[in-house]
Amino acid sequence: MAHDHGHMDHSHHEHHHDEVFHSHAPAGRMGIAFMLTCVILIVEFLGGLFSHSLALMADAGHVLTDVFAIGLSWFALRQGERPADESMTFGYHRSGILAAFINGMTLIVITFWILVEAYHRLHQLHAVDSMWMFISAGVGMLINLYMGLGMRHEEDLNVRSAVLHMLGDAVASAGVIIAGIIIMLTGLNIVDPLLSIAIALFIAYGAWRIVRQTIKILMEGTPTNVDFRQAVTAIHHVQGISDVHDVHLWSITSGKNALSCHVVLDGNMTVQQSQRILREVEHQLSHIGIGHVTIQIEDGSHPHGDSELCATKEAYHAHTH
Repeated sequence: MAHDHGHMDHSHHEHHHDEVFHSHAPAGRMGIAFMLTCVILIVEFLGGLFSHSLALMADAGHVLTDVFAIGLSWFALRQGERPADESMTFGYHRSGILAAFINGMTLIVITFWILVEAYHRLHQLHAVDSMWMFISAGVGMLINLYMGLGMRHEEDLNVRSAVLHMLGDAVASAGVIIAGIIIMLTGLNIVDPLLSIAIALFIAYGAWRIVRQTIKILMEGTPTNVDFRQAVTAIHHVQGISDVHDVHLWSITSGKNALSCHVVLDGNMTVQQSQRILREVEHQLSHIGIGHVTIQIEDGSHPHGDSELCATKEAYHAHTH
Protein backbone atom coordinates (compact mmCIF):
# COMPACT_ATOMS: atom_id res chain seq x y z
CA MET A 1 0.00 0.00 0.00
CA ALA A 2 1.17 3.50 -0.79
CA HIS A 3 0.03 4.75 2.60
CA ASP A 4 3.04 3.29 4.35
CA HIS A 5 5.68 5.27 2.46
CA GLY A 6 5.84 8.02 5.07
CA HIS A 7 7.24 5.63 7.65
CA MET A 8 10.60 5.01 5.97
CA ASP A 9 12.21 8.02 7.75
CA HIS A 10 14.59 6.75 10.36
CA SER A 11 15.79 3.17 10.05
CA HIS A 12 17.17 3.61 6.53
CA HIS A 13 19.63 6.27 7.67
CA GLU A 14 21.07 4.69 10.79
CA HIS A 15 24.84 4.77 11.16
CA HIS A 16 26.35 2.58 13.87
CA HIS A 17 29.67 4.24 14.66
CA ASP A 18 28.44 4.92 18.19
CA GLU A 19 26.29 2.12 19.57
CA VAL A 20 25.40 3.77 22.86
CA PHE A 21 23.89 6.82 21.15
CA HIS A 22 22.46 4.99 18.15
CA SER A 23 20.80 2.13 19.99
CA HIS A 24 17.90 4.46 20.81
CA ALA A 25 15.01 5.59 18.64
CA PRO A 26 15.04 9.34 17.78
CA ALA A 27 12.94 10.15 20.88
CA GLY A 28 15.37 8.25 23.13
CA ARG A 29 18.41 9.93 21.55
CA MET A 30 16.72 13.31 21.96
CA GLY A 31 16.25 12.57 25.67
CA ILE A 32 20.00 11.91 26.02
CA ALA A 33 20.73 15.09 24.02
CA PHE A 34 18.52 17.11 26.41
CA MET A 35 20.49 15.97 29.46
CA LEU A 36 23.89 16.54 27.80
CA THR A 37 22.81 20.03 26.68
CA CYS A 38 21.98 20.94 30.30
CA VAL A 39 25.57 20.00 31.17
CA ILE A 40 26.93 22.26 28.39
CA LEU A 41 24.72 25.17 29.59
CA ILE A 42 26.10 24.98 33.14
CA VAL A 43 29.73 24.70 31.95
CA GLU A 44 29.52 27.56 29.43
CA PHE A 45 27.52 29.89 31.68
CA LEU A 46 30.05 29.51 34.51
CA GLY A 47 32.88 29.82 31.99
CA GLY A 48 31.38 33.04 30.61
CA LEU A 49 31.09 34.51 34.12
CA PHE A 50 34.68 33.65 35.07
CA SER A 51 36.24 34.67 31.73
CA HIS A 52 34.10 37.82 31.10
CA SER A 53 33.73 36.63 27.49
CA LEU A 54 30.64 37.84 25.59
CA ALA A 55 31.30 35.26 22.87
CA LEU A 56 31.11 32.50 25.46
CA MET A 57 28.03 34.06 27.10
CA ALA A 58 26.46 34.32 23.63
CA ASP A 59 27.20 30.66 23.14
CA ALA A 60 25.68 29.92 26.56
CA GLY A 61 22.60 31.95 25.54
CA HIS A 62 22.37 29.82 22.43
CA VAL A 63 22.68 26.70 24.59
CA LEU A 64 19.79 27.94 26.76
CA THR A 65 17.61 28.01 23.65
CA ASP A 66 19.02 24.56 22.87
CA VAL A 67 17.67 23.28 26.18
CA PHE A 68 14.20 24.54 25.27
CA ALA A 69 14.57 23.49 21.62
CA ILE A 70 15.70 19.94 22.33
CA GLY A 71 13.16 19.62 25.14
CA LEU A 72 10.44 20.71 22.69
CA SER A 73 11.71 18.34 20.01
CA TRP A 74 11.83 15.49 22.53
CA PHE A 75 8.24 16.22 23.63
CA ALA A 76 7.10 16.55 20.00
CA LEU A 77 8.67 13.22 19.01
CA ARG A 78 6.83 11.51 21.86
CA GLN A 79 3.61 13.27 20.86
CA GLY A 80 4.12 12.21 17.22
CA GLU A 81 4.07 8.56 18.33
CA ARG A 82 0.49 8.93 19.58
CA PRO A 83 -2.09 7.28 17.31
CA ALA A 84 -4.81 9.25 15.52
CA ASP A 85 -8.06 9.75 17.42
CA GLU A 86 -11.45 11.38 16.81
CA SER A 87 -10.18 14.85 17.72
CA MET A 88 -6.89 14.55 15.78
CA THR A 89 -7.67 12.37 12.74
CA PHE A 90 -4.22 12.90 11.19
CA GLY A 91 -2.52 12.03 14.48
CA TYR A 92 -0.10 14.30 16.32
CA HIS A 93 2.68 14.54 13.71
CA ARG A 94 2.33 18.33 13.38
CA SER A 95 3.51 18.80 16.99
CA GLY A 96 7.03 18.32 15.62
CA ILE A 97 6.52 21.09 13.04
CA LEU A 98 5.23 23.45 15.73
CA ALA A 99 8.30 22.62 17.83
CA ALA A 100 10.61 23.33 14.88
CA PHE A 101 8.84 26.68 14.27
CA ILE A 102 9.18 27.73 17.93
CA ASN A 103 12.83 26.61 17.94
CA GLY A 104 13.61 28.74 14.90
CA MET A 105 11.86 31.80 16.33
CA THR A 106 13.70 31.53 19.68
CA LEU A 107 17.00 31.38 17.83
CA ILE A 108 16.14 34.58 15.93
CA VAL A 109 15.25 36.34 19.22
CA ILE A 110 18.51 35.27 20.87
CA THR A 111 20.38 36.57 17.81
CA PHE A 112 19.05 40.09 18.41
CA TRP A 113 20.10 39.93 22.10
CA ILE A 114 23.66 38.91 21.14
CA LEU A 115 23.91 41.70 18.51
CA VAL A 116 22.72 44.39 20.97
CA GLU A 117 25.14 43.18 23.67
CA ALA A 118 28.02 43.04 21.13
CA TYR A 119 27.26 46.63 20.07
CA HIS A 120 27.65 47.80 23.69
CA ARG A 121 30.84 45.73 24.11
CA LEU A 122 32.43 47.29 21.03
CA HIS A 123 32.08 50.71 22.70
CA GLN A 124 33.39 49.50 26.06
CA LEU A 125 35.84 46.60 25.80
CA HIS A 126 36.30 44.14 28.68
CA ALA A 127 39.42 42.14 29.51
CA VAL A 128 38.87 38.46 28.73
CA ASP A 129 40.39 35.41 30.46
CA SER A 130 41.15 33.12 27.52
CA MET A 131 41.92 30.00 29.59
CA TRP A 132 38.31 29.72 30.81
CA MET A 133 37.19 30.26 27.22
CA PHE A 134 39.25 27.22 26.12
CA ILE A 135 37.94 24.89 28.80
CA SER A 136 34.25 25.82 28.59
CA ALA A 137 34.05 26.09 24.82
CA GLY A 138 36.03 22.85 24.41
CA VAL A 139 33.53 20.90 26.52
CA GLY A 140 30.61 22.44 24.61
CA MET A 141 32.14 21.75 21.20
CA LEU A 142 32.91 18.07 21.89
CA ILE A 143 29.49 17.24 23.35
CA ASN A 144 27.60 19.09 20.61
CA LEU A 145 29.59 17.38 17.86
CA TYR A 146 28.87 14.01 19.48
CA MET A 147 25.12 14.72 19.57
CA GLY A 148 24.74 16.56 16.26
CA LEU A 149 26.75 14.12 14.14
CA GLY A 150 24.90 11.23 15.76
CA MET A 151 21.55 12.47 14.42
CA ARG A 152 22.60 14.34 11.26
CA HIS A 153 21.01 11.81 8.87
CA GLU A 154 17.47 12.10 10.29
CA GLU A 155 14.94 13.47 7.77
CA ASP A 156 12.37 14.64 10.33
CA LEU A 157 12.26 18.48 10.22
CA ASN A 158 11.79 18.65 13.98
CA VAL A 159 14.93 16.53 14.57
CA ARG A 160 16.82 18.54 11.94
CA SER A 161 15.95 21.79 13.73
CA ALA A 162 17.37 20.37 16.97
CA VAL A 163 20.48 19.07 15.16
CA LEU A 164 20.96 22.57 13.71
CA HIS A 165 21.07 23.90 17.28
CA MET A 166 23.71 21.30 18.20
CA LEU A 167 25.98 21.72 15.16
CA GLY A 168 25.57 25.51 15.26
CA ASP A 169 26.70 25.47 18.86
CA ALA A 170 29.70 23.26 18.00
CA VAL A 171 30.81 25.76 15.33
CA ALA A 172 30.25 28.67 17.74
CA SER A 173 32.30 26.90 20.44
CA ALA A 174 35.12 26.30 17.94
CA GLY A 175 35.03 30.02 17.15
CA VAL A 176 35.27 30.85 20.86
CA ILE A 177 38.37 28.64 21.14
CA ILE A 178 40.00 30.40 18.16
CA ALA A 179 39.12 33.79 19.67
CA GLY A 180 40.70 32.69 22.96
CA ILE A 181 43.93 31.79 21.16
CA ILE A 182 44.01 35.18 19.37
CA ILE A 183 43.32 37.09 22.63
CA MET A 184 46.01 35.08 24.46
CA LEU A 185 48.62 35.78 21.75
CA THR A 186 47.78 39.41 20.87
CA GLY A 187 45.69 40.84 23.74
CA LEU A 188 43.07 42.09 21.21
CA ASN A 189 39.89 41.90 23.33
CA ILE A 190 37.83 43.34 20.45
CA VAL A 191 37.95 39.85 18.88
CA ASP A 192 35.41 38.69 21.51
CA PRO A 193 32.44 40.96 20.56
CA LEU A 194 33.28 40.65 16.85
CA LEU A 195 33.12 36.86 17.13
CA SER A 196 29.80 37.05 19.01
CA ILE A 197 28.36 39.01 16.05
CA ALA A 198 29.57 36.32 13.63
CA ILE A 199 28.00 33.61 15.85
CA ALA A 200 24.70 35.54 15.91
CA LEU A 201 24.55 35.87 12.13
CA PHE A 202 25.38 32.19 11.68
CA ILE A 203 22.57 31.23 14.08
CA ALA A 204 20.08 33.56 12.34
CA TYR A 205 20.77 32.12 8.87
CA GLY A 206 20.09 28.54 9.93
CA ALA A 207 17.07 29.54 12.01
CA TRP A 208 15.42 31.40 9.13
CA ARG A 209 15.77 28.35 6.86
CA ILE A 210 13.97 26.18 9.43
CA VAL A 211 11.23 28.79 10.05
CA ARG A 212 10.62 29.17 6.30
CA GLN A 213 10.18 25.40 5.88
CA THR A 214 7.82 25.09 8.87
CA ILE A 215 5.68 28.01 7.65
CA LYS A 216 5.23 26.28 4.28
CA ILE A 217 4.04 23.09 6.00
CA LEU A 218 1.72 24.95 8.40
CA MET A 219 0.26 26.87 5.42
CA GLU A 220 -0.42 23.53 3.68
CA GLY A 221 2.00 24.45 0.89
CA THR A 222 3.13 22.01 -1.80
CA PRO A 223 6.04 19.96 -0.34
CA THR A 224 9.44 21.19 -1.51
CA ASN A 225 10.44 17.68 -2.66
CA VAL A 226 7.30 17.15 -4.82
CA ASP A 227 6.51 18.83 -8.16
CA PHE A 228 2.80 19.74 -8.43
CA ARG A 229 2.76 19.51 -12.23
CA GLN A 230 4.47 16.10 -12.14
CA ALA A 231 1.83 14.77 -9.73
CA VAL A 232 -1.06 16.01 -11.91
CA THR A 233 0.58 14.56 -15.04
CA ALA A 234 1.02 11.18 -13.29
CA ILE A 235 -2.73 11.10 -12.54
CA HIS A 236 -3.66 12.13 -16.10
CA HIS A 237 -1.53 9.32 -17.52
CA VAL A 238 -3.48 6.58 -15.71
CA GLN A 239 -5.65 4.84 -18.30
CA GLY A 240 -9.39 5.45 -17.72
CA ILE A 241 -9.06 8.95 -16.22
CA SER A 242 -10.43 11.61 -18.57
CA ASP A 243 -9.91 14.64 -16.29
CA VAL A 244 -8.60 15.67 -12.85
CA HIS A 245 -9.44 18.78 -10.83
CA ASP A 246 -9.58 20.17 -7.25
CA VAL A 247 -6.05 18.90 -6.58
CA HIS A 248 -4.61 19.54 -3.10
CA LEU A 249 -1.01 18.61 -2.31
CA TRP A 250 0.44 19.15 1.17
CA SER A 251 2.62 17.77 3.98
CA ILE A 252 1.15 16.40 7.19
CA THR A 253 4.69 16.71 8.56
CA SER A 254 8.13 16.50 6.96
CA GLY A 255 8.39 13.25 5.01
CA LYS A 256 4.63 12.52 5.10
CA ASN A 257 3.08 13.96 1.93
CA ALA A 258 -0.62 13.78 1.04
CA LEU A 259 -2.77 14.46 -2.02
CA SER A 260 -6.51 14.74 -2.58
CA CYS A 261 -8.25 15.27 -5.92
CA HIS A 262 -11.39 14.64 -7.99
CA VAL A 263 -11.02 12.41 -11.06
CA VAL A 264 -13.52 12.02 -13.90
CA LEU A 265 -14.19 8.42 -15.06
CA ASP A 266 -16.58 6.78 -17.49
CA GLY A 267 -20.00 6.77 -15.80
CA ASN A 268 -20.71 3.20 -16.96
CA MET A 269 -17.65 1.81 -15.19
CA THR A 270 -18.24 -0.66 -12.33
CA VAL A 271 -16.91 -0.07 -8.83
CA GLN A 272 -14.55 -3.01 -9.30
CA GLN A 273 -13.12 -1.47 -12.49
CA SER A 274 -12.65 1.88 -10.74
CA GLN A 275 -10.60 0.18 -7.99
CA ARG A 276 -7.95 -0.77 -10.53
CA ILE A 277 -7.64 2.90 -11.48
CA LEU A 278 -7.42 4.00 -7.84
CA ARG A 279 -4.66 1.47 -7.11
CA GLU A 280 -2.72 2.59 -10.20
CA VAL A 281 -2.96 6.28 -9.14
CA GLU A 282 -1.69 5.36 -5.65
CA HIS A 283 1.14 3.37 -7.19
CA GLN A 284 2.22 6.18 -9.54
CA LEU A 285 2.09 8.84 -6.81
CA SER A 286 4.07 6.69 -4.35
CA HIS A 287 7.02 6.89 -6.78
CA ILE A 288 7.17 10.68 -6.43
CA GLY A 289 6.96 10.75 -2.63
CA ILE A 290 3.20 10.96 -1.99
CA GLY A 291 2.11 8.29 0.47
CA HIS A 292 -1.43 9.34 1.49
CA VAL A 293 -3.91 9.68 -1.40
CA THR A 294 -7.63 10.51 -1.26
CA ILE A 295 -9.58 10.48 -4.53
CA GLN A 296 -13.17 11.51 -5.23
CA ILE A 297 -14.59 9.74 -8.30
CA GLU A 298 -17.04 11.60 -10.60
CA ASP A 299 -18.52 11.11 -14.06
CA GLY A 300 -18.65 13.73 -16.81
CA SER A 301 -22.06 15.08 -15.73
CA HIS A 302 -20.84 16.06 -12.25
CA PRO A 303 -20.60 19.90 -12.00
CA HIS A 304 -17.01 21.14 -11.55
CA GLY A 305 -14.65 23.85 -12.74
CA ASP A 306 -11.98 23.28 -15.36
CA SER A 307 -9.10 24.21 -13.06
CA GLU A 308 -6.84 21.65 -11.40
CA LEU A 309 -6.71 24.10 -8.47
CA CYS A 310 -10.04 24.53 -6.70
CA ALA A 311 -9.09 27.72 -4.87
CA THR A 312 -8.71 29.92 -7.96
CA LYS A 313 -10.65 33.19 -7.97
CA GLU A 314 -13.06 31.94 -10.64
CA ALA A 315 -13.71 28.62 -8.89
CA TYR A 316 -14.25 30.41 -5.58
CA HIS A 317 -16.95 32.65 -7.06
CA ALA A 318 -18.55 29.64 -8.80
CA HIS A 319 -18.87 27.83 -5.46
CA THR A 320 -20.13 30.83 -3.47
CA HIS A 321 -22.75 32.19 -5.89
